[in-house]
Amino acid sequence: MFLDINGNRLNVEVMGRDDAPLLIALHGAPGLGSLAEPRATFGPLADDFRVVVFDARGSGQSEGRAPFTHEQWVADVEALREWAGADRFVIAGGSYGGFIAMEYAVRHPERLAAMVLRDTSADHANEELARANALASARVELDLDKFERIMDGRTRDDEDLRACWAEILPLYDHVYDPAAVDRKVRATTYRYETHNWAFTENMPHYDVKDRLGAVTCPVLVVVGRDDWITPVQCSETIASLVPHARLEIFEESGHSPQVEEAERFQALVREFLAGALAHGAGR
Repeated sequence: MFLDINGNRLNVEVMGRDDAPLLIALHGAPGLGSLAEPRATFGPLADDFRVVVFDARGSGQSEGRAPFTHEQWVADVEALREWAGADRFVIAGGSYGGFIAMEYAVRHPERLAAMVLRDTSADHANEELARANALASARVELDLDKFERIMDGRTRDDEDLRACWAEILPLYDHVYDPAAVDRKVRATTYRYETHNWAFTENMPHYDVKDRLGAVTCPVLVVVGRDDWITPVQCSETIASLVPHARLEIFEESGHSPQVEEAERFQALVREFLAGALAHGAGR
């Protein structure tokens, strides 16, 4: 369904009972991501939660009214919480969605019952690490111009974003599968303006490290051992700064342990949330 959220139509999907604790899951990759990933990852939890997933402003099938700032994306999450009628909820975010989850958590700590972070970073230091990892990879011989355009947010149009995305996708998984990469390229909706804004305007200033001490809810931090773009040390930094954080490293995964070690990921998240919400999550 489409909801008018802060003057922008968002593509939103709701799973589970209306009276269940609320879980809002955020996708990554602005201009490339969509609700498909969090739906596949957290949809199975709809037996215990009211799961809300959505295409963020400027991504997937949602309307793209600027600005595409972290402040605006956080405000959209807060408006979704209000629409859902929950006083407190669980937030989950992977990759860039983790950036927005943490931005929400430091602005609205009283609203969160728990937080799940997957393969993300508390600042933009991951960009330098990612560049080094990409250049050291033997999987593909990168077209450096395409690599720099997507990493710096200088893609020219949607077709160019598609070409640049295809260039770096082989780096993401623990086991490289060219057929799977091709399927991902074809399945993606491309919104180059959103992507460019995120990486030219947002990322150079992104840093929540000095505010993570304000997070009051239990936090699960998950990362794949072979994650090239938000490496393990980024998750270690988050876990060291959040007061109630638990770090779990998936040894047979790259950037997507929720896919590459799905059974363990699902069991871990269920066990963590059961403990975190043992005293009840307000609606």
